[in-house]
Amino acid sequence: MELETEADGKLEAEVQTETIMEMEREVKTQTEGESVERDPESDTRTEEVKRECKTEPVRVCVSGSAPLLWRSADLRLVRERMGIVGTLVGSLARQPRQNCRLGRPLQLLLEEARLLKDTGRAVLVKGAESECDDDRVNVEVEESYTKHLQHSYEEQGRLALEEKKRVLQRVMTERFRDEALTDQPIRERLSSLKSSFSFPRSAMMVQLCTARARLGYAPDEHDWLAADWTLPRDNKQEVRYRVYQDLRQQGYYITSAGKFGGDYLIYPGDPLRFHAHFIAVCVPIKSESPISDFLCLARLGANVKKTILLCSPSETESEGVIYTSIQWSGMV
Repeated sequence: MELETEADGKLEAEVQTETIMEMEREVKTQTEGESVERDPESDTRTEEVKRECKTEPVRVCVSGSAPLLWRSADLRLVRERMGIVGTLVGSLARQPRQNCRLGRPLQLLLEEARLLKDTGRAVLVKGAESECDDDRVNVEVEESYTKHLQHSYEEQGRLALEEKKRVLQRVMTERFRDEALTDQPIRERLSSLKSSFSFPRSAMMVQLCTARARLGYAPDEHDWLAADWTLPRDNKQEVRYRVYQDLRQQGYYITSAGKFGGDYLIYPGDPLRFHAHFIAVCVPIKSESPISDFLCLARLGANVKKTILLCSPSETESEGVIYTSIQWSGMV
């Protein structure tokens, strides 16, 4: 009996040992499978990081005091990857005499352009840089365009002459129906039309080549075009920039709030998908303001269903920005 009990105990111990080893092998297999499944995702993230690192900085054209973006690729890049919204201020090529829908260039806030420059994601230029530095290619393009204009002028002149003939023939046909009128003057005018007709160049329709509507510069002028940040940096601009920088680091989208009586409109996401939740008012930490100003801001925020946010950068950059919300609750 004792031998049978010892044998049974050894058998149970071996069974338990094998069971534990099988469980360890299963756990190891699952762990390897999960690691294999995670590899593609990590590789994708690594490729995205490398792609972002290889992205060339956008070119911000400084026109006076207005930072502008002209290239559509730059507009898409700063909005999708950098959260920069800006404002379209250009007219559309097909609808130039309206201001309901606007196009390029995209005008940036001063704080947006400065943040892009400080983070190394943009370079400032005084004008649009040329994509082609070869003068010979520019001469060939100019000659080709001149020939195209001449061909277009001749074609439009021929069509205008044919249209003039059709008009005279239609008038002559109407006079033929009326027996009281004679068509002899019109016949003479029609016969001499080819020699006397002239199509002025000022009436010619010209197609604008907006796809490459950027000025060309010689290679030695590129250094001269490089622009430095020449705008004044007073205390107010520094306060606005520190507030903008802190809000962007938190992931908010920001636009101008001039029509709301504030400095910035703060969105939780892209303005095309979300309404603004806050009206940011940048106030220096030690400034003094009358209580009536805060009452006006609170009442305005209540009317537009937004919260007024007083933003005051601390004296040291390490302490960040102090935010104070104001909401209208009625008179007591």
